[in-house]
Amino acid sequence: MLTLNANAISEQREGAGSDILRLLYMASPARPVGGFAWSQGLGQACAARLVTDAASLRDWLRAILHYGLGRLDLPLLLRSLRAAAGGRAEHLLHWDRLSLAGRESAELWMEERETGRALTRLLSSQRLWPGWLPPEVQLGYVAAFALLASGLKFHSQDYRLVASAFTWNWLENQVSVAAKCLPLGQSALQSLLLELMDEVAWAVEAAAGLDDGDIGASLPGQAVMSARHERQHSRMFRS
Repeated sequence: MLTLNANAISEQREGAGSDILRLLYMASPARPVGGFAWSQGLGQACAARLVTDAASLRDWLRAILHYGLGRLDLPLLLRSLRAAAGGRAEHLLHWDRLSLAGRESAELWMEERETGRALTRLLSSQRLWPGWLPPEVQLGYVAAFALLASGLKFHSQDYRLVASAFTWNWLENQVSVAAKCLPLGQSALQSLLLELMDEVAWAVEAAAGLDDGDIGASLPGQAVMSARHERQHSRMFRS
């Protein structure tokens, strides 16, 4: 289980407001990291009419939030953040390999790899690449995000801020995908975004309570949709 200092968590970090904005800005799906190009199976789920309206979209996103991000991405992000803050390259690379191993389709694996590579380039261009990590190392997105947070002076006690920023970027991108695939108005989509926002904190806390042996996600519906998307002739997204 991830052990954190409760007193340090409750304290307000100096400059945390501007730091979190930089973190959101640099890792935004709209930036060259390229998250906007990936739907994580949602595009195919809409095409297959598994997701057709606000209710089914809410169920789809909630399941991935709690049983995907909450069981794999977020606990690995928290451990990667601790490794990055401590300058422990071998630990960071270990969690990175586990993150890649948890991707259940070729497209999901490629997304983790390609967005991580793009974020790694951004880290280098912004001089946030640490001296304790060889410059030729290629990281997946989760590990690269932890490295970005560490470079912006976030530490393991800031896990709520970092994990919430990571989850918000994912959620906002998924709602953007839905806007392109479903006949839903902006009001309905924004209402859904605000509703799921309330569940982000729960997912972060649940992820922080997982032991190493409990890390792992299984979302067969998402995996099947992503795998079917690999053979789809006409598509808007890479995944």
